[in-house]
Amino acid sequence: MCVPCQFLIHLCVCVCVCVFFSATVPQFTNSPTMIVMVGLPARGKTYISKKLTRYLNWIGVPTKVFNVGQYRRDATQSYKSYEFFRPDNQEAMKIRKYEPITKPVFDATNTTIERREVILSFAKENGYKVFFIESLCDDPEIIAENIKQVKLSSPDYAGCDKEDAVADFLKRIECYKVTYISLNDEKDSLSYIKIFNVGSRYLVNRVQDHIQSRIVYYLMNIHVAPRFIYLTRHGESELNLVGRIGGDSGLSPRGNKFASALGGYIRSQCIRDLKVWTSHMKRTIQTAEGLGVPYEQWKALNEIDAGVCEEMTYEEIQDHYPEEFALRDQNKYRYRYPKGESYEDLVQRLEPVIMELERQENVLVVCHQAVMRCLLAYFLDKSAAELPYLKCPLHTVLKLTPVAYGCKVESIFLNIEAVNTHRDKPVNVDVDREPEEALLTVPDHI
Repeated sequence: MCVPCQFLIHLCVCVCVCVFFSATVPQFTNSPTMIVMVGLPARGKTYISKKLTRYLNWIGVPTKVFNVGQYRRDATQSYKSYEFFRPDNQEAMKIRKYEPITKPVFDATNTTIERREVILSFAKENGYKVFFIESLCDDPEIIAENIKQVKLSSPDYAGCDKEDAVADFLKRIECYKVTYISLNDEKDSLSYIKIFNVGSRYLVNRVQDHIQSRIVYYLMNIHVAPRFIYLTRHGESELNLVGRIGGDSGLSPRGNKFASALGGYIRSQCIRDLKVWTSHMKRTIQTAEGLGVPYEQWKALNEIDAGVCEEMTYEEIQDHYPEEFALRDQNKYRYRYPKGESYEDLVQRLEPVIMELERQENVLVVCHQAVMRCLLAYFLDKSAAELPYLKCPLHTVLKLTPVAYGCKVESIFLNIEAVNTHRDKPVNVDVDREPEEALLTVPDHI
């Protein structure tokens, strides 16, 4: 078996390069899970797949999407219209259904029992668990909006007239309806969640393990309503000025100016029902006070705990704990400060914040550098290696706008100068490096 991922998200399809076993492989507690999308076109399957994959990767569960639409485009140039998807088009059915034995392919929508049986058989032979996610929608406005926002930009309709493309896609949906059979536990005995009309109702059946429970919980918290998420660090603090990490100091004079400027910027945005969240630390609370609106304090938003290194400069850490300083540079994501935390720990601490951000509409989060990096990595789908080095400068607001398959980011500097707290990874990360080699970059305040 050459699938390295612990969990495979299947956007309607599995395209796995695998070796088939001659006998059924035992299914263990930690067996890989195939998460299989089911539903008619324009029901948000790609949106759900990409979003769920981003979440699972962020919490440390390696996950990959296999998209049969792209496979079909790579495999054939014969697509001309909805005729390609008609169930009586035998030539097209061969293209959509078969592939050499080392690449088992399942239809993109997985809307028939036959298709799902192929998936289940493949999973059984390889010792995988299977969890289905079926998206059902009969709201014509939602379907039309999805076609407009996503499907018309597909390579299938490059250069086509917009109205002709919409008409063709609607006919494609009708082709699938002819053979569509919804999941039915009485007949299938499957593990699944059904999502009705992008979250108006859910039906959950036979959840097998902890990961599937987390998937269900996540899917029941996401929504597609238009909104903005604003991320900003606190204003410049007194400890920022002297290059000391952590601590619980108040704002510097420039930090207080930023708090006032932030209030003016937020008021200029005229944001409907804005919620404001801070940590329990003075510098975020003092920054939020400048907004003149109610705010909520989250202990989960507190800055990463630097343990024995709290309120030290990086020069002092190099002097007192040179080996620790080098180990941190070698793997900043997983390095844990003695008696403190790692970025990996922080991601786990912030999971409830992400869940609540997914539930809410417009939110401003006033936080800290390491915290902001973790939140930003979730929305921008950044890897564990990239996360600790994301640039989150002081006195800058990041405005995030969730879009179809990702997130648009706008950076707004509020014209209040502040110290630079970003520190790039040094070239030399060996434990026996010279002190000057460890301190070549600008001090990184957490």
